[in-house]
Amino acid sequence: QVQVVESAGGSVQAGGSLRISCAASGGTSTIHSMAWFRQVPGKEREFVAAIRFSGRNIVYSDFAKGRFTIASGNMKNTVSLEMNTLTVEDTAVYYCAAASRRVVLSGLHLRSQYDYWGRGAQVTVSS
Repeated sequence: QVQVVESAGGSVQAGGSLRISCAASGGTSTIHSMAWFRQVPGKEREFVAAIRFSGRNIVYSDFAKGRFTIASGNMKNTVSLEMNTLTVEDTAVYYCAAASRRVVLSGLHLRSQYDYWGRGAQVTVSS
């Protein structure tokens, strides 16, 4: 069984930066894509960014473009999310997800495409 584990989140002041990372390990499935989603209490989990390892395709949500950067790590099935110019609205639990199926580009933002999920990392931005 694949396990997805995020690094610890953190707290930062508005305007600051934070980097979180994630690793998917175990099981026999090939991981084709990994993504970050985030969720605040009372709201649905929303897409942040995704990377498809074959072709190194990357997709961002509108709010992440220009501020967040997703990248694959040196080790297999690892990704990081570099977040810059953070605002209080970015406060959320950030979840890492991994897909064992081949996801088309247009589907990378869909929660349903991901089989494995981490437990989340709390990111808090204060004003």
